[in-house]
Amino acid sequence: MIYDVLIAGGGPVGLFLACELRLAGLSVLVLEQAEDPRSPLKRLPFGMRGLSAPTIEAFHRRGLLGDIAAPKTPKDGSGDRAASAAHWMHQPRRPGGHFAGIQFFHDNIDASKWPYRLPSPAGTSMMVEMESLETILAARAEAMGVEISRGFGVESFEQSDEGVSVCAGGETFRGHWLVGCDGGRSIVRKAGGFEFVGTDPEFTGYSADVEIADPDKLQTGRHYTATGMYTFSPPATIAMVDFDGGAFHRTQPITLEHVQSVLRRISVTEVTLTAVKLATTWTDRAYQATSYRRGRVLLAGDAAHIHSPLGGQGLNFGLGDAMNLGWKLAAVIRGDAPDSLLDTYSSERHPVGAQVLDWSRAQVALMRPSRSSRALEAIIRDLIDTRDGATYFAERVWGVSLRYDLGDINPLVGRSAPDFELADEARLGDFLRAGRGLLLDFTANASLEALAGRWGNRIAYLAADNVGDRLDVNALLIRPDGVVAWVCEAEPDIEEAAKAALRWFGEPERASA
Repeated sequence: MIYDVLIAGGGPVGLFLACELRLAGLSVLVLEQAEDPRSPLKRLPFGMRGLSAPTIEAFHRRGLLGDIAAPKTPKDGSGDRAASAAHWMHQPRRPGGHFAGIQFFHDNIDASKWPYRLPSPAGTSMMVEMESLETILAARAEAMGVEISRGFGVESFEQSDEGVSVCAGGETFRGHWLVGCDGGRSIVRKAGGFEFVGTDPEFTGYSADVEIADPDKLQTGRHYTATGMYTFSPPATIAMVDFDGGAFHRTQPITLEHVQSVLRRISVTEVTLTAVKLATTWTDRAYQATSYRRGRVLLAGDAAHIHSPLGGQGLNFGLGDAMNLGWKLAAVIRGDAPDSLLDTYSSERHPVGAQVLDWSRAQVALMRPSRSSRALEAIIRDLIDTRDGATYFAERVWGVSLRYDLGDINPLVGRSAPDFELADEARLGDFLRAGRGLLLDFTANASLEALAGRWGNRIAYLAADNVGDRLDVNALLIRPDGVVAWVCEAEPDIEEAAKAALRWFGEPERASA
């Protein structure tokens, strides 16, 4: 069988992309190296990740948010440890996030700075367990008809003008397109000859579940010292940053003796560890592919960009890639849009990636064990504790300011569509589940309805009564990923609306009357 799309990697990014492609009716095969998707590193407390506003919106618009947000009871009874791992969530003030460990708080944030973000079931942030998220996305993908082959890691591939032939697990698979979602050490990226540039690591980071003979010697929370940084979350979760240039990452076994030695040096204590139950290392290496496409091969998620996990933006970043790419690749494969539509995947997502990598680098600069970094940290602490400062950091961490440059001066174009409250308790997000474009019209304009009809089922038309804040908007054209492509604030300019539709949805099926 020749699939429309082969996806290398069955993590959240690959699975979500597969769902997006199946939503458009394409045949999809996911090739995942691991035979068993379960891993201790995906479970509590290591597996907790924060979802940002664009990710939560994407899940809301695809009808996944209810399952993902539902409270889970860990089978191993480790719920209390999950809470302790996020020690900052149990404070008198409600934290909104952090920058290099410096917290900002909800009571300091001025949400009026984001006038285009309306109240919605899709909040600004939430925590999720990686294993649970992958289970939900895998179940959705399989229910939609995605084929998932586990134990089939991509080994090599060849591409031609007609398609891609992939060798995985000793077998050959064929598809018209290949998307590498196979992580930071991506085989697809390496075999595909993608240029990967950036900055080398300054530290080795450690996350460890340990047993401690004398935990009272460690202070709870995050602490910067003359030799690095450590975080202690009782009863026994340790995170450390050792500025060794990344020398220990994946070079030697992680032994109890080594973890204890690093912890003693960084914490400046004689703390004694009696066991290391689970440990992993990571670095601040920050690299990005110069382009996300070469011929019929594309990259998404960590395959396209890697950085330290500081701030937890990597997962959100990758899921944003999937949401942006899925509908565009589907439109090109179906022949609805020209091949050039795929160029907008790189042009929109690459600048976002560069910004995230710099955000990570800035945090590393603040964490260095030097007097200048400590002085800078004191200044950032003062700034982040102001209303404007907390709002700025929340805007960046939560992703609420994300806007693609689509060449329109209207400040709403290029942003995520506000989740307008409509009649009968409906919301805009409810009408984006089919993965089609949407022309939302608050004026029931016959010309706009006729315009949408020219694109058949690629653009749905919705004449709706708005019962909440309309933001002085009369009509919007919304892309399948929920991004506003055109806005009308007065009488609609049908010609401009048609240009926007042509740009994002290809040639119409029917000529104008």
